[in-house]
Amino acid sequence: MDTITPASETTRTNPLPYLALATGILALSFSAMFVRWANAPGPITGLYRVFLASLLLTPFFVQNCRQGCKINKSNLIFPALGGLFTAGDFALWNTSVNYTTAANATLLGNTAPLWVALGAWLLFHERLSLRFWLGLGLALAGATLILGTDFLLHPRLGLGDLMAIGTGVFYAGYMLLTQRSRQHFNPLTHLWLMGVSASFGLLVINLVLRNPLTGYSSQTWLVFFAAAIVSQIVGYMSLSYALGHLPASIVSPTMIGQPIVTAILAVPLLGEIPTFLQFIGGATALAGIYIVNQAHSKSQRTFNKLQIGK
Repeated sequence: MDTITPASETTRTNPLPYLALATGILALSFSAMFVRWANAPGPITGLYRVFLASLLLTPFFVQNCRQGCKINKSNLIFPALGGLFTAGDFALWNTSVNYTTAANATLLGNTAPLWVALGAWLLFHERLSLRFWLGLGLALAGATLILGTDFLLHPRLGLGDLMAIGTGVFYAGYMLLTQRSRQHFNPLTHLWLMGVSASFGLLVINLVLRNPLTGYSSQTWLVFFAAAIVSQIVGYMSLSYALGHLPASIVSPTMIGQPIVTAILAVPLLGEIPTFLQFIGGATALAGIYIVNQAHSKSQRTFNKLQIGK
């Protein structure tokens, strides 16, 4: 059965959602490496990442549906829209790098937690405490120090920067839609449905951009498969599991830990050594993430007391 327990009913003592979130952060931290290693346009790498992942998951999806896969128009809309938001996220971010600095694009793309928090507050009526907003502010400040030195010194809001901001909005939309989708589907079903939708969206985008779909080297195809398995299947499966038990307003700020892990991995894999400001930013972001999760734990305890009182 695909019906999932709402995130608000998850007990804070269950470590599995947090373990899945940590696994997702680690797997997704390799995404930048794969984009760097693939000798292909960014939207093409994104297309084959989601398409190959969906192809590999198809036998498991079919087997899962044989045991009971309740898909109808009312609940299909969430993974379908989530996939289209993912397509927009991948295409915009990879394109924005060609019009602005990588630091600007990554920094502005990491405004997703702000849009998630505002969306959860305005659309889902989640109550966000002052402590939560303090933690969110610290986390974003840390991300700014890690990735935004160039942006702070030479702030330019051009076409590429606007695209990067759009990336943050699309990623926030994916988070919020996945939170709703996971109330109806297990992680495998959600990921497959979302992947099919994202593949279709990225195919259309690449056709419009006239990017070649074939003619890539064997090494690039290996990178495509690695991105599909590590970043998409392991990363997004873990993330979708976490979003089935934790609210998007908590998962999204915690995902700011991804640039920290990426910076660590970039030392041996890409030879990029973080600066002193980036180390400070990492500590600041971790402090913000800790405060956000502590605020969530406190609100969860309050919720459980109210439920018992009923």
